[in-house]
Amino acid sequence: MRDVEKAAGHRRMSLRAPVLAMLCLAAGGCAETQLATHAIKKTNRELYGPGVKDVPLQPASAPATGPVGRADGRSSLYKVGEPYQIDGTWYYPKEDYGYSETGIASWYGDDFHGKRTANGEIYDQHTVSAAHRTLPLPSLVRVTNLENGRSMVVRVNDRGPFARGRIIDMSRRGAEALGFYGPGTAKVRVEVLAEESRMMKDAALRGQHINPVRLASAAPPLAPAQPQIIAVSATPGLPPIEPRVKLVPVGQTNIYVQAGAFAKYDNAVRVRDALTPVAATAILPVTRPEARLYRVRVGPLASVSDADDALERVVKRGYPDARIVVE
Repeated sequence: MRDVEKAAGHRRMSLRAPVLAMLCLAAGGCAETQLATHAIKKTNRELYGPGVKDVPLQPASAPATGPVGRADGRSSLYKVGEPYQIDGTWYYPKEDYGYSETGIASWYGDDFHGKRTANGEIYDQHTVSAAHRTLPLPSLVRVTNLENGRSMVVRVNDRGPFARGRIIDMSRRGAEALGFYGPGTAKVRVEVLAEESRMMKDAALRGQHINPVRLASAAPPLAPAQPQIIAVSATPGLPPIEPRVKLVPVGQTNIYVQAGAFAKYDNAVRVRDALTPVAATAILPVTRPEARLYRVRVGPLASVSDADDALERVVKRGYPDARIVVE
């Protein structure tokens, strides 16, 4: 699901263009890098640019009429997937039970409602779920909106977002719950719940289903102090949002574009000098147990829009792995 800004006045959301399928162009069948089948009226060339064979993507399956789940009625498929490339950037799906990242969240809704997710389920925009580029499907993550303190545990069952500068795509209902449905994006922290995600994996491999709400209620507390449970207004006619949202303390944050982190200071200096025409660029040393690194960052930047613009300029200068970070 490529994240493409909609025209002004259209619900102010980030619409993902369906960048999902690396179709099997060679004889012998499709590879696992078919991320999902909800691409709509797009070709590889439209999605990936010149140089890619212009083959129409698979049409979306018809929306399901039964309960959310796999088309064959079984519980969710467990899937990690093969490496894949979008716009010059490689993504490497893997089991990473120590995953924690800050960045920008977006959401997706109507255009994918009722269509297949990357692990064979049916996407329902009215339930809480999420798409992530590399975590196993399904996984459980804790998503915290760093702008308002709303935090909730979310089940990841899809691949995306495939726009630069986004780290997670929430369902429409998830965006409502976390308080960024209107703006379309938010600064967030995403942390995998290791034990619960392993339980989801084991259950999926056995063909069983685990209620993520029940797992979420058993998760460790989010802060030393008892977090406040807040009510989330539901869309009229739809059931209450689950799992419940907790309000946790958050502080002031800034947005940067990080071009890279280098073990050698001289390399960091060269990158900084190359990016200085883009915007204010600094080298920020960080010491880790294994090594001392030198991060090259553009910013701080005033808004997500400014960060998106800076990211594109950095990428065009030859740094395709640059990313937006929030601290």
